[in-house]
Amino acid sequence: MDIQQICRDVKQASRGLALLPAEQKNRALENLADWLVTHIDLITEANQKDVADGRKAGLTDALIDRLTLTPARIQGMAADLQNVINLPDPVGEVFEEQSLPNGLNLHKQRIPLGVLAVIYESRPNVTVDVAALALKSGNAVILRGGSETIRSNRVLVSAIHQSLEKAGISPDVVQFIDDPDRALVNQLLKMHDYVDMLIPRGGASLHRFCRENSSIPVITGGIGICHLFVDESANLEKSLPLIRNAKIQRPTVCNSLDTVLVQRALAADFIPRLLEYLKADGVTFRVDAGFLKDSGLAEDASVQAAGPDDFDTEWLSLVLGIQVVDGLDAALAHIAAHSTGHSDGILTEDAAHAARFINEVDSAAVYVNASTRFTDGSQFGLGAEVAISTQRLHSRGPMALRELTTYKWVAQGDYLVRG
Repeated sequence: MDIQQICRDVKQASRGLALLPAEQKNRALENLADWLVTHIDLITEANQKDVADGRKAGLTDALIDRLTLTPARIQGMAADLQNVINLPDPVGEVFEEQSLPNGLNLHKQRIPLGVLAVIYESRPNVTVDVAALALKSGNAVILRGGSETIRSNRVLVSAIHQSLEKAGISPDVVQFIDDPDRALVNQLLKMHDYVDMLIPRGGASLHRFCRENSSIPVITGGIGICHLFVDESANLEKSLPLIRNAKIQRPTVCNSLDTVLVQRALAADFIPRLLEYLKADGVTFRVDAGFLKDSGLAEDASVQAAGPDDFDTEWLSLVLGIQVVDGLDAALAHIAAHSTGHSDGILTEDAAHAARFINEVDSAAVYVNASTRFTDGSQFGLGAEVAISTQRLHSRGPMALRELTTYKWVAQGDYLVRG
């Protein structure tokens, strides 16, 4: 494949895309949503072949889960497209208007970033989510999925191109690197003359590789070591099902719970209850070694003493770390030391403790009495997201339509000159 030619084509196509009316972009998304729900069998047939090959290649259960497209998940992808359609088009939005003493009438106007490149692993739904958000926000995009999902992505990209053409939009605005050769990624990372932002979605090694080798600005995120702190004032009866939801609702994703911090005054009563409550779901535990020793709880196949690296592990499975802390200060210190800045929360009835947690925890999403599983573009009312950013520039948390735009200053005068 000629990566430079692909980048030239998508750059050229992006200029026209930025000027399209919202109605035309929405029509393409309607076409795609309709295609998904009427071609579920075709999608799942291709996906099942990817899954079978993934199992043969020894992919982990977490990666297999991310790779799998069920009819329900495909229906969910179509529903997310409808959510994106219903959102206002951010392109052209005028904000921060002001009239200055020097005579300028000034405002900011929202514009697309230009061309995005997204490198991702395992999750073919990302193909649709990213293409939809890029289109609606006026951006062209280059997609590079993993070799493990090549058949699924080929089907989905073909559907995207058909949907664009049916709406009168050039299919060049969505480019797909249909070749698993990793050398092509190295070439893509140097295409700063054509690509405005690079978004890797995958494991820590992919993020590190992109940061170290890209000449394109990189947005990283999607790696979550997520915490919930059970404060002494927490309602324990309500805390148990909340923790269960955060851990087991979909354990293979980045916003699932990895570590529960328990205030020491509650530990002797609450931790055994928590273990018993979650064992029925197949959860296994890495528990504070000091607490295990002092409490007399026996280690077995499901309960083990936490090792030195366990609280720095994103489990992506039914494993839960449990650490006893002396109080809020110790919980904040633990999160500062071990969190990846994704999603962290407190369970409390103490308003002052909640306020301190909100102010002092430096994560992209901070929760009070809610599951970490809500860190998601759809759940946040954004339709979908291209990534969960855990850095400060230029956005944090779920990146959706507005996060895929920048702005320009517009200054108007009456033949105004500077004095």
